[in-house]
Amino acid sequence: MEFELLDGYLLDGIPGKAEVVRRLLEVRPQAEGAPPFYEGMQRLGARTPDLALIALRLVLGGKKADDANVAWLRDVVARARAGDAGARDEYRTIDRSDAS
Repeated sequence: MEFELLDGYLLDGIPGKAEVVRRLLEVRPQAEGAPPFYEGMQRLGARTPDLALIALRLVLGGKKADDANVAWLRDVVARARAGDAGARDEYRTIDRSDAS
């Protein structure tokens, strides 16, 4: 599955959060564990925390959104937004079956 919209927001802030939330709610990519995220996004709209979007991205990639994985991806996203090219490569491991 491709997640360009969510990945673009998490890595570059483009498009804006309000647009990402709106479009995710329109499409609602399916994955086990994703429906509660959509319920929260429906209630919070553009106020949806980035951490919730990070956790959703893990779930959509087939990973557990446990504390360790969310903290890891939050760090990767922060480094990528700061210009760390290696972090962008690390981010791409979300969808690999060997990633945790």
